[in-house]
Amino acid sequence: MKTLIKSLVAASTLALLATTATAQDRITYKSAKSTSSYYQMGVQIAEAMRAGTDGNVVVTVEESQGSVQNVMEVRARGGDYVFTTPPALVGLAQDGKAMFKDKGDPAFDTIRALFPIPSLTMHFVVSEASGITSFDEMEGKTILLGSGSFGAREGAKYLGLFGLEGKVTLADSELSNAVGALKNGQIDGFVTAGSFPAPNVIEAAASTGVKVLSLSDDQVAKTKRTPLTIPAGTYAGQDADISTTSLPVVAYTTDKMSDDTAYLLTKTYWEQKENLGSAAAWWNGVDAGMIGNISTRIHPGAIRYYEEVGAPLTDAHR
Repeated sequence: MKTLIKSLVAASTLALLATTATAQDRITYKSAKSTSSYYQMGVQIAEAMRAGTDGNVVVTVEESQGSVQNVMEVRARGGDYVFTTPPALVGLAQDGKAMFKDKGDPAFDTIRALFPIPSLTMHFVVSEASGITSFDEMEGKTILLGSGSFGAREGAKYLGLFGLEGKVTLADSELSNAVGALKNGQIDGFVTAGSFPAPNVIEAAASTGVKVLSLSDDQVAKTKRTPLTIPAGTYAGQDADISTTSLPVVAYTTDKMSDDTAYLLTKTYWEQKENLGSAAAWWNGVDAGMIGNISTRIHPGAIRYYEEVGAPLTDAHR
């Protein structure tokens, strides 16, 4: 009898463990380099998913070399794969254009969006000592763009679009040196792209007086990027809204993910966003209106949640 009871207890324990394992969703979230703010966001999302589901969603954050790699890995991943990338890159992959030319794959057509995360936001930061208050006044000044990053490429493009190419001295230094160089008067300003509030801009505003330049409507139109407003008070000494541009970033999966899992991830993300914003201010820049930045299809499970809360959707999302 004792042996029978032990066997029944053991069987019951195994059944309970099996049920628990089945009820737990394990997700791989591929973001960016471990030194980037987007990797940190991935860690924050993982914590929010655990907290919002009482541990029933376990997210493992993987380091990535960039958005192109994230998209390419769709070809070999399963239904537990979530990754971040700008929406434009998904469109290029599905159309086999640019960096995806001759690399097309049917798996790219299975990509489905879940929810927007903080955008890459352009900041043109100048010191108060420089006297610069507009883009025209950057002529003859020394500006640090850095190299190799989206912000550096975009900054150089904007200088050309706004008639400043060849009229600005470009500092030969890395962006990591920008705050110190600005404080020491070695440069008049720097360009950076990151989710706002950007840590290096916070540091610059706190250590020395700075101004983040605002783009006119015409300038924003010339860039062909997504408009974005940095609210007044985001940075020390900023008493007015800043009009600038952004590159939207979205969390994606594929249609291999079940509708229930996609629904749970999307619902938990939005329900935890206030807590995310309390822990890191860059989450406060995300709102339901940014769903409109998604240019391709949204996962049916996520659509179910958006329909429940009356979020704005388009025919292209379905």
